[in-house]
Amino acid sequence: MSDVDKIREIAERVTLSEGLQLVDVEVKGGRSNPLLRVYIDKAEGVSHADCQLVSEQLSAILDVEDPFPGRYVLEVSSPGLDRKLVKPSDFAHFAGRRARIVLREPLENQTVLEGHLAGFDEGRVRLDVGAGGVKELDLANIQKARLVVEL
Repeated sequence: MSDVDKIREIAERVTLSEGLQLVDVEVKGGRSNPLLRVYIDKAEGVSHADCQLVSEQLSAILDVEDPFPGRYVLEVSSPGLDRKLVKPSDFAHFAGRRARIVLREPLENQTVLEGHLAGFDEGRVRLDVGAGGVKELDLANIQKARLVVEL
């Protein structure tokens, strides 16, 4: 199990105990003082107090269990309006919302697609691209995906 997987497991325990959802964990930067970023969410939105609570609890547990060698900076935040879509459940949960998806391998000569999420089934993301119809994308072929803010 990698350091990030251990941290994800610990963060999952903390967020669940507080009635929150762990969205993602990422490590940015090099070995010297990296940034450990934890994204949390809940149905009614994340408050500053939620972030502070998770940060304090997670920091204490990380200090004791020490899954991450050396120094680091811990940041806990909401995923934002243009949140990344990481888990298969994200694609189903945000059905109807506009998303931008970057593919590893082109589909019909395109590696970037934008449209409305139309669900997730059997490892495939459905994306309604308007006049181009509904595209079915293999989850394994998705390099990056995020919601697009619509005003």
